[in-house]
Amino acid sequence: MVALEKKLKTALGETRLLVLGAQILVGFQFRTVFEEGFSQLPESSRHLDGLALLLMVGATALLITPSMHHQIASGGADTGRTHRILTILAAGALLPFAGSLALDVFIALERLGGRLLGLLAGLGFGLLALFWWFGFELIRRRRVGQTERAMSRKQRSQVDETPLHTKIEEALTEARIIIPGAQALLGFQLAIVMMPSFGDLPRASKIMHAASLGMIALSVILLMAPAAYHRIVYAGEETAELHRTVGRLVTAATLPLALGLAGDVYVVIAKIFGSQAVATAAGLFAVLACVGLWYAYPALASRTVVRADADD
Repeated sequence: MVALEKKLKTALGETRLLVLGAQILVGFQFRTVFEEGFSQLPESSRHLDGLALLLMVGATALLITPSMHHQIASGGADTGRTHRILTILAAGALLPFAGSLALDVFIALERLGGRLLGLLAGLGFGLLALFWWFGFELIRRRRVGQTERAMSRKQRSQVDETPLHTKIEEALTEARIIIPGAQALLGFQLAIVMMPSFGDLPRASKIMHAASLGMIALSVILLMAPAAYHRIVYAGEETAELHRTVGRLVTAATLPLALGLAGDVYVVIAKIFGSQAVATAAGLFAVLACVGLWYAYPALASRTVVRADADD
């Protein structure tokens, strides 16, 4: 049986791979709205681009949730519950990821070769993603992996005495999971200010973009702070105070990330649909999804853990 510490470390690494893929689509979906050719797309395709953006925001929120659960609900300790949640949410994130990928391929190929080519390509790649992310695995699990899955089920209620070194390493890994999306969004925010179409935005959208840029810049600063703190304060040594500080910085960084992400969702959706009401609803969806998954859910989970410990 693989130790829970190693399984969690591997799962965090796999989540990091998914986030790196997600940041490419997030950057494309934000930036493409301000490109010159976007206005030449059919109205339906522009609306689908907005849907693809919301799907990818949902996928990103799901991918970051396990890190927040690990820090808030588990205090950085390795538990079977954290590993199970990470596994479930990573799989759940692949569904909107596949949908967003299919829509983006459709939009790109429609512009290159017409609507029929776009439909065939989008549907084909969407189904291909679903097969390799779910179908192939469901087929294979009928024949292999029964013993390993049974072992994993036995670890669901396990709570390890996690070494300090492991806690710090995992907290830093979680910062590396979150920061690519923040950096991609910050790059988009800085770039579009230089685009001609940005000048045509309503004043409200420009103010919202400026506020969102500040929030994302703050998030990136906080996410990069743990490395500097470790190097300057402790010269690479490891202490319990270092772990607490790293965990707090990573946790704090996601709040401005959620606000900045939601703000630019508002800006992009307002440009696509030309409606403040639709943009406001989309922005609220983004901020509620992020805050709910990153803060409310882990806080409720931590209360459940406390009650369970009290009953014992």
